[in-house]
Amino acid sequence: MATKAKKKRKPWKWVLSGFLVVIVIAIAGLVYWGTGVYNSLDNFSKNKEDSRFGQFDNNTTTAQAPPKWEGKERVNILLLGGDARGLEENQVPRSDSILIASFDPVTKKAHLFSVLRDTYVDIEGHGKGRINTAITLGGPQLAMKTVGDLLGLDIQYYVYTDFEGFKALVDSIGGVYFDVEKDMHYTDNADKNKYDIDLKKGYQLLDGDKALQYVRFRHDAMSDFTRTERQREFLGAVADKLKSGWNIVQMKKILDSVSPYIETNLQVTDMLKLGQLGVDSHLAGTQQIPPMDNIAEEHVGGAAVIGVRDLDELKASVQDTLAKDDTETTPSPSPGAGNGTDTTTTTTDSGTAQ
Repeated sequence: MATKAKKKRKPWKWVLSGFLVVIVIAIAGLVYWGTGVYNSLDNFSKNKEDSRFGQFDNNTTTAQAPPKWEGKERVNILLLGGDARGLEENQVPRSDSILIASFDPVTKKAHLFSVLRDTYVDIEGHGKGRINTAITLGGPQLAMKTVGDLLGLDIQYYVYTDFEGFKALVDSIGGVYFDVEKDMHYTDNADKNKYDIDLKKGYQLLDGDKALQYVRFRHDAMSDFTRTERQREFLGAVADKLKSGWNIVQMKKILDSVSPYIETNLQVTDMLKLGQLGVDSHLAGTQQIPPMDNIAEEHVGGAAVIGVRDLDELKASVQDTLAKDDTETTPSPSPGAGNGTDTTTTTTDSGTAQ
C-alpha cells in the first residue's frame, strides 16, 4: 500500500457536499417560494415504506442516537454515497463514499473529513469489518455510530444518495466546467458497462454521467486516496456553481430532481437552522481519515484492508483539525525580525506575501 504524503489542499477551497449546499441555498428560497420549496425539502425525509432502510429500526441495532442538536453545540453530518449496482430489491448498498461535515455554530467554522471506505473498524454488534458495510448491517443509524466511534464525534444527521442522485444534481445545474487532470479509462462488464469510465484530459463541461465517472475513478497508483481527493475538489466546484451562478427561480426544479434519490433524517426545521449556519460559516479545514501516517497495512481473508495504527491518536488528530483554521494567516519571520523594525509579512491564500 502506498504511503506517499498527499498534497495539501488549498485552505480557501470551499469543499462542502453538493447536497448540503443545495439545502443551504434552498433555505434562502423559502422566502420566495414558501410552501412549494418547503414540501420539496420535506420530501428528502422518506417514510418507512418508501425508505431504502425500512427494514431497520431502533430494535435492529444497539447503537443509540446522540442527543438531538439544539443549535448551539457542534453538529456533525454524515454524507453517504451508495453503490446500488447489481443489488436485488430491498438490498442495502455499501457506502461508496463517506464524508463528515462538521459545523461549530459559535466560531462559524466548518470542517470536512473523508473516510477511506476500506477502513477496518469495530462495528457495534457485528465485530470487525470494513466501515462501508456498517450501513448494510444496521442502516444509517449504525453507520453514524460506527463513523462517530472512529472519529470520536457524535454524529447527529446523515444525508444519503446513490450514483443516480449525484448525476441528477449535476445535470440539474447544467453541468460543471472542470479540469480533468489526465485520461481516465476503465471498463466494468459487471454492470453491463453502464458505469464505464472514459474521460479525456483537459478543461471541459462535465454532465452528470461524466462527473460521476470522474469522482469514481480509482484505477491509478494511489487508488482510493486520490479518489477521495478528487471527490472533495469536484464537490467544491459544484458548490461554487451553486453559490455564484445558480438561479433561484430554478430551485424547486433542482430539489425535485434530486429528491427521489436522497434520504436523510434532517427535518425541515433542522435544515432551516443548518441553512443559516452554513451561510454564516466558512470552510476552515479538511482531513483524510485515517491520516496517511496512521494507516496500517492489514489483510483479512486474503483481501487488503486499511487498518488504524493508533485509534486514540486518530481521534486526537481530528480534534486538532477542528481546532485549526487553515484560512487564518500567520506572521512569517523576516530578515529584519529582532532588530526593532516591524517587517512582519503575511501570506495570502494565493501564496503572495503582503
